[in-house]
This record gives sequence, structure tokens and C-alpha cells, in this order.
Amino acid sequence: MDQGNYSRVAEFVLLGLCSSRELQYYFLVFFNFLYIAIVLGNLLIVLTVISEPTLHTPMYIMLSNLSILDVFLATYATPKMIHDFLHEHKTISFEGCMAQIFLLHVFAGGEMMLLVAMAYDRYVAICKPLHYATIMNLCKCTGLVVGSWVIGVMHSLSQLVFTVNLPFCGPNIVDSYYCDLTLVIKLACTDTYVPEVLMLLGSGLMGLTSFLLLLISYTVILVIVQRRSSTGMAKARSTLTAHITVETLFFGPCIFIYAWPFSNFPVDKVVSVFSTVFTPILNPIIYTLRNEEVKSAMHKLKGRYIRSRLPF
Repeated sequence: MDQGNYSRVAEFVLLGLCSSRELQYYFLVFFNFLYIAIVLGNLLIVLTVISEPTLHTPMYIMLSNLSILDVFLATYATPKMIHDFLHEHKTISFEGCMAQIFLLHVFAGGEMMLLVAMAYDRYVAICKPLHYATIMNLCKCTGLVVGSWVIGVMHSLSQLVFTVNLPFCGPNIVDSYYCDLTLVIKLACTDTYVPEVLMLLGSGLMGLTSFLLLLISYTVILVIVQRRSSTGMAKARSTLTAHITVETLFFGPCIFIYAWPFSNFPVDKVVSVFSTVFTPILNPIIYTLRNEEVKSAMHKLKGRYIRSRLPF
């Protein structure tokens, strides 16, 4: 189609999670509660790490950054979804749609790289404990965290640059509650084979490769842990289990959505909700319930707060 003869769509229509008004009122309450829990739970982890000097270590600095990313990952689309439950006609501007795509891939790409950095931290801590303080110093930790954000931004720009220039001249119905590449690209008034291949190489391959590398690295670490029997190794095993659980919950939906962009599946909406809403709420639960140091620091923070409220 000649790109000079089309007028770009001004907005996209979002079909949302369902068409039933009764279910939407139920979802309004349910997801509003979940979103508040996500924000409060993850910010509590950030505040706990900041306020407790014993947690000023690479693992917990990365954990606090993971919590920040989870808040952002839930915020880029969830408030809009909650707002749309109150309206029958759900729309988003073209610019807002592109912004959602950009933010999703910044935060998801950043979290992906941060999880890789956390795996590297655990590898050094368990396999090279005598050199841990030297290898994972503050400078290295800061570089890994900042690098995760930078890679997230670069990854997102690489996905957005070929999407924003596609000709969107008519179809504008997105069968979801937010805009994403897998759905928006298909609405372009041109052959989308090349953009879908680029998406597969950019997002699908990145997610699948990262997950396989993490799976191999944690398998190696677990084998080493199994050969050692001590209280410290039992603690390490517990930490590794938490990490593996979080990474499976995060990478599973990403691989499902982006590794097969050429097909639509009936459960795509469920997978999307899981990755943008349930994973951010499960992360603080998994890390706090399985980590005695974090729970102890939270009790100290609670004690300091109660004492500060008591009259002198």
C-alpha cells in the first residue's frame, strides 16, 4: 500500500479482559486490591532494604531494584485496565499505545537482565565465596543494575523503532486490555512478516536464551550445593529455590507470548494478566516468606515505626 495515501489511526479500541459487565465490576474490585498490594508490598521491600544496614549487599540491592521494576511493570497498564472497567467504550490514543509498548519492553527487558545479574551474584557467592567481596563490590553491583536499565531501554527502542513507522490506516481493535507488539503489529496495513520476525529475534529469542542460560547456571549451582552439607548451604539452597521460582514465573509468560508471535492463543489474555499483575505480587511474597533476613529486617522496621509513634 502506498504510505502516502493513508491517514494514520488516531486511537485504538481495547476489548479488555471480557465483555460481561458483571465480571468487569468484579474485576474492578479484584485488580484494584491486587494493584494496591503490588505497590505496597514491593515498596515495603525497597524501604526495608534502604533502612536496614545489614541488607546493603549486592543481593538485596538487586532485590530492591527488582521490586521497583515490578511496581513499574504493574503500573504501565494496570491502572488503565482498572479505569476501563468503569467504561463500556475503551480506547487509547496512538501515542498512548506506543508509550505502553515502550514502557512494557523497558521494564520487562530490564527485569530480564536484572534476573541474569542476580543469578551471577548467586554464582559468585556460592561457587567463589572467598572472592565474593572482591568480585561483587559496590562498583560492580551498581554497574550490573544500571546496565540492566540501559539494556531494557535499548531493547525497547529496537522494538519500537520499526513499529511506530508502520502504516496503521484502518483496523484499530486490540483484543486485550493494553497495547503490545504481538497485537498491534497485526493491525498494520502492510505485510507484517518482517516485523514479526524482528519481534521474534528481539523479544522471543532474548527471553528464551536468557531463560535457558539461567536454567543451566542454576543447575550447576544446585549441583555444587548438593555436594556440600552445612547450614550455609541449606540457606543457599533456599535462596536459589526462591530465585528459580521467580524466574520461571517471569520468563514463562514472556516466552509463551513472544516466542510464537505468528499465532493467537485463547489463553493469551490470561498469560498477559499473569505476567503484568500476578508476577509482581508473587515476587515480594516469595522473597519475604523464604528469606529470614528480610523478615527480620521488616520486624525491626515495624518496631522502629511503633516506637516512633509512642508518646515520650
